Amino acid sequence: MKARVAAEAGAVGFARMGVTRPDGAPETAARLDAFLAEGHHGQMAWMAERVAWRGNAAALWPEARSVVMLAELYTPEGDPLAVLERRDRAAVSVYAQGRDYHDLVKKRLKLLGRWMLEAAPEPGHAIKVFVDTAPVMEKPLAQAAGLGWQGKHTNLLSRDLGSWFFLGAIFSTMPLPADAPEGGHCGSCRACLDVCPTGAFPAPYQLDARRCISYLTIEHTGPVDPDLRALMGNRIYGCDDCLAVCPWNKFAQAGSEMRYRGIIDAPPLAELAGLDDAGFRARFSGSPIKRIGRDRFVRNVLYAIGNSGDAALEPVARGLCGDADPVVAEAASWAVGRLAG
Repeated sequence: MKARVAAEAGAVGFARMGVTRPDGAPETAARLDAFLAEGHHGQMAWMAERVAWRGNAAALWPEARSVVMLAELYTPEGDPLAVLERRDRAAVSVYAQGRDYHDLVKKRLKLLGRWMLEAAPEPGHAIKVFVDTAPVMEKPLAQAAGLGWQGKHTNLLSRDLGSWFFLGAIFSTMPLPADAPEGGHCGSCRACLDVCPTGAFPAPYQLDARRCISYLTIEHTGPVDPDLRALMGNRIYGCDDCLAVCPWNKFAQAGSEMRYRGIIDAPPLAELAGLDDAGFRARFSGSPIKRIGRDRFVRNVLYAIGNSGDAALEPVARGLCGDADPVVAEAASWAVGRLAG
């Protein structure tokens, strides 16, 4: 049955599959407790909720007997860091440049899950599918299932997939045989730690989200610390630096589809700064960017304008100094001050 599931996973488009038990990552609880105790989750208060489930996948659904972990590729075609040199343009994390992965990966998970129930050797089994939408620690489970290992930047790496892939999980009452967990293969490399613009890694294998540009542009509400916003460059949604420099990406496989591209690709900052709420929602319909809302998005764009060094963008920022949202207005004033020296 496991071999048949793996074949069907490939048929519906997943790049890799592995299986672990719900209790296959027992170290997760202690690591999560330490992360929360340090306050490294910042404003993400939801991470401190339902901790018993987050730290122990077996507690989330006690009837589950196996967890099928799946990898979906979104490998970029070129160098994702090249846009950082185009300071009048917006840098958007590769994963957010197209359709929302939550919807797309979940559709494939449901297809595979339904097939599993129909193909099961005995009736009465059940499944639950998750893709970054529940208190499930996907990365430790994926390592336990042999898909890869959590690198020094805490993201999952694979020796033959690189680092550009999403994770999905199917919890099942079927007792599928577990795979061997993957060990670490980072060695003495520090590329991901050293490239971080804001120093978000207090130590290898530890992340302080409060300094992470992905957190600051997506999860953090209100003004960003001026010392940090000056380090954000033109990154307006997410950050790919630590992923992009990983040497294991020389083995990365190309994504099978282009559905993770096309909604946004290094647009001019001036164009994005002019979006009102309706324009923002129309522009990013179906995109993961939509969930942060216009105000937080334009705040990020104004930080990028302030970091651009482009005097031609000063009138754009000045025009938003009276914005109805006080955080946007403050960001605009900061950008004007930066461009004025």
